[in-house]
Amino acid sequence: MKKSVLLMLFLIIGVSVNAQWKKNKANEDSKIWRYDLECEGIGKRGSKLVKVWSYSKNPKHAISRGMKNAVHGIVFKGYSGGGQGCTTFRALVPSVEMEEKYASFFDAFFADGGEYLKYVSMATDGSIAPGDRLKVSKREYKIGVVVNVLTDALRKRLESEGIVKGLASGF
Repeated sequence: MKKSVLLMLFLIIGVSVNAQWKKNKANEDSKIWRYDLECEGIGKRGSKLVKVWSYSKNPKHAISRGMKNAVHGIVFKGYSGGGQGCTTFRALVPSVEMEEKYASFFDAFFADGGEYLKYVSMATDGSIAPGDRLKVSKREYKIGVVVNVLTDALRKRLESEGIVKGLASGF
């Protein structure tokens, strides 16, 4: 009886530790913000339809971090125009120093399950097209995910925090 109880205890602890390790590994992969952002087409009014290419050693991590990377890209990088009626989109936050200045806000905003999820949704059913799953090296994948980012609502949130100036404040 003691042996079976101990065995069950070790199994439960092992599964819990393994799950936490995988979550930490996914966070570590996305902490350095390695992604590419491109316009995917015309979205609804007040939003942008983008494809974000996330890099990771594990394809599942890249997929799960796609939405976070897309919001980060809209806030800090923007993207150049291209086909499909796309025009250039400048980043909502014009300088990199703002990310450091408001680090506590952005750390909480981009935390797992954070507020960034209010401003992004998957544009597809979650499946990845075969051409959007690339193996770029022996141990690294580049995964493309199409998402919709609510840019107007995101801008209003950043304005309310005083991170960006309102559009009417320049006049």
